[in-house]
This record gives sequence, C-alpha cells and structure tokens, in this order.
Amino acid sequence: MSKSKTIIAEEKSSLFSVRFLVALLLIIAGIAYIAWYYVGPRGNPLAFPPVEGTPKAVADLGRWNYLIGFGVLMLGLMVSAHPSTPLGRGRGVVVGMLGCFLIGLIWICTFYIFSDDLSGLWVINDLGQWNLVVGIAFMAVGFSFATKWE
Repeated sequence: MSKSKTIIAEEKSSLFSVRFLVALLLIIAGIAYIAWYYVGPRGNPLAFPPVEGTPKAVADLGRWNYLIGFGVLMLGLMVSAHPSTPLGRGRGVVVGMLGCFLIGLIWICTFYIFSDDLSGLWVINDLGQWNLVVGIAFMAVGFSFATKWE
C-alpha cells in the first residue's frame, strides 16, 4: 500500500511554520547555552589556582550544563524533522539526515585524532569520553530524519 497523498496545503506551502521557528529557536538556544557556559560559568579549571565561574548555581552543575545545551540542540533538530518544516520534507530530509550523520562522524573523528591533547579544542576538551555520546547523539538525530525519507 502506498502512503496517503492527502497533505494539508498550508503545511506544505508555508516556509516558516510555527514548528520550524520553534525548532530554530531551540537549536540556537542550545548552541548559545553551551557557548555561554563554556565562556562564563565554567570558569577556568586550567588556571593556577583554578578560577571558579559565576553564577555559582550554574557552575555547580558542571558537565550537566552540556547535557542541557546538547539536549536542547538535539530536541530542536528532532522537532525540525517534522513534515511541516523545510528540513522535514523533500530534499531537506536528506540534507538534515546527512548533515547530522556527518557532524556526528566529524565530532567523533576529531575527538580520536586530537585525544592526546584536547586543550586547544573548545567544548571537546571538557567532555572527555562523553564526546562519543555527543557524536552518537547527532547520528541518532540523523536517523530521526531517515525515518521521514521517501
């Protein structure tokens, strides 16, 4: 049996649907949170003596901040895989799927290549072996796009 060809016209024709704007906002918020945490609340653990970041409540969460940031980013990508968004239909699905697969692969390969000295790589240097989880998470989001591919 073939899939139903009945698609709501408004859903296909609008480029900036509410779902797309929410997905875009979540993606930007996730990236911004990770960057903000790395630059501010994280402090500088490599300084002597180590410099503590502020606000203290956020700094005390430690690596959980990365889970928050990457979680929001991945949620935004998964929301964008819906057919009402440009990435959820047509060629956008292939772009989203391959993009997530390649980002995950590049993330893991970068971690392995530079694993002897990660001090020069932002974010990657803080995560250690958790970089593998981040790379695999990007690939998992790529699979959510793959389920929409026709």
